[in-house]
Amino acid sequence: MMNSRRRLLSLALAAAASTLFSACSTPPSATVPPRQAQQAPKLLVLVVIDGLPMRQVTGYRDLLAPDGFARFLDHGRWFSDAHYAHGHTVTAAGHAVMLSGAYPQRSGIISNEWRDPATGAPVYNTGDAAYRYIDSPTAPLAGTSPRSLKVETLGDVLRTRSPASKVIGISGKDRGAILPAGHKGTAYMYMSETGRFASSTYYMAAHPQWVTDFNAAKPADAFFKKAWTPLLPGFDCPQTTSACAYARSVPDGQPWQVASGNGNRLPAVLGDKMDAPGPRFYGNILPSPFGDELTLAFARAAVKNEQLGQRGVQDILSVSLSSHDYINHAFGPESRLSQDHLLHLDRHLQAFFRFLDQTVGAGNYVLALTADHGFTDTPEWAATQGRDAHRFAGAVSLAVVNTALNEKFGVAQLARGFSAAGLLLNDALIAEHRLNAADVQATARDELLKLPGVAAVFTREQLLGTDTATPYLDAMRKSFDPTRAAPLQIVLKPHWIYSYRPGGSTHGSPYRYDTHVPLLFWGPGYVGQGEMKNRVEVADLAPTLAGIAGLPAPAQAQGHDLKLRP
Repeated sequence: MMNSRRRLLSLALAAAASTLFSACSTPPSATVPPRQAQQAPKLLVLVVIDGLPMRQVTGYRDLLAPDGFARFLDHGRWFSDAHYAHGHTVTAAGHAVMLSGAYPQRSGIISNEWRDPATGAPVYNTGDAAYRYIDSPTAPLAGTSPRSLKVETLGDVLRTRSPASKVIGISGKDRGAILPAGHKGTAYMYMSETGRFASSTYYMAAHPQWVTDFNAAKPADAFFKKAWTPLLPGFDCPQTTSACAYARSVPDGQPWQVASGNGNRLPAVLGDKMDAPGPRFYGNILPSPFGDELTLAFARAAVKNEQLGQRGVQDILSVSLSSHDYINHAFGPESRLSQDHLLHLDRHLQAFFRFLDQTVGAGNYVLALTADHGFTDTPEWAATQGRDAHRFAGAVSLAVVNTALNEKFGVAQLARGFSAAGLLLNDALIAEHRLNAADVQATARDELLKLPGVAAVFTREQLLGTDTATPYLDAMRKSFDPTRAAPLQIVLKPHWIYSYRPGGSTHGSPYRYDTHVPLLFWGPGYVGQGEMKNRVEVADLAPTLAGIAGLPAPAQAQGHDLKLRP
């Protein structure tokens, strides 16, 4: 039985892979005449590319396959100036916005992790000690439920009205699965220690049989000793060679590119110098194109076995692909590895979309694609381009602030530490020594502003106020939940990043390179065609999908219906 399951799953993976490089073998399904639009689509599919800036989609458009990203660009409605309006642009915050339409000030998901303002204890955005992963180890702060999400999602709206509907979230990251799935959906996330996908006991007591079968076949093991090789020729060409497809990106093997994991050069063999698959190998699948392939294989299994969009009721599927974010963190969005990954991802999307056409029907579902945040170029490379780009060292900066506070007030460690985008003070210590809290906060703010790389520091009073003229204040206000966020919110200068290691890059600022993301739609009969150049927000996504689906928008949504019907 197990050998049969493994053989079937291996054949499915091989069939999917074989379509990736046959982009021109069949005409794009997007060009097929649309069916008569239904009252509402049977399935809404949200695809999230973690860490994908819009500039990468348009910058490599000429290299795309005909039916991956190009399905949206050539046959769908797409917004070329879509942004997040909140300032602390990180994975959890972005995923919470997408299907709720609510910014962190309402959703409560202010970051991936933060400190409890009262105790200083670490808090993880989807952490919940009351639940555990099914058939997988559960770390103390593991993401297991949407308990911290204060708002409803579109899936919650749907399942309240139609309990028979299914809402499923799938991702390489727990937060990428849990937050879009909302409170009434079901989330499955990749277990990087075992190579399996798992849900948690928040959703169910045991996995359905199809999930057990998928995991029993050990599909991750199929990538052991498999090489990530460049998709196109000319990967090693110099940047001065304009005719080369890769000339527009920075070659691999740069000193600022992180060399751990699978290394920083292609080709890269997964499981190199390992005797057998194990936790390190399974973890290294995610920062490669194989992470997308594996996640989409699980998504296919969910569509087939849960009969999504095929049961006479409306369903929602959210698939968040995590690999691009890991790759951009390690090598930077300007890198050749990031470019090549995007091209592999594009072919994987093409295969998945064609699967949906065959399984659900091209006129029966609507696709939306976005990202949770953009990305900053690696500071060391940006500096070679003449930019003032550096790394902000948090530990050193905290020590400087605490030294200044101690000199003035005679109390050590008045600043607990950085929490999300802010500095958290020790209120209990301030009260114990009968210090004036406003004076301590003002001094801490002044010291922060003296630090290299700090552009602005906003106080709790400013963040709770109504000033919209001060640059970036409103963006940081949208990231500020007063019950969870630190009282001093920090904005670094452009091209500066928070960094705890010497290489790679990150995101998290209110600047265009971090806020500007894809917002793409496709669905014959439901969505029109063409580029829209007006500025919109990702918070508009949930109300827009609600309008297409014939549902009310989530109650706390701050966005608007973009009214895409032709």
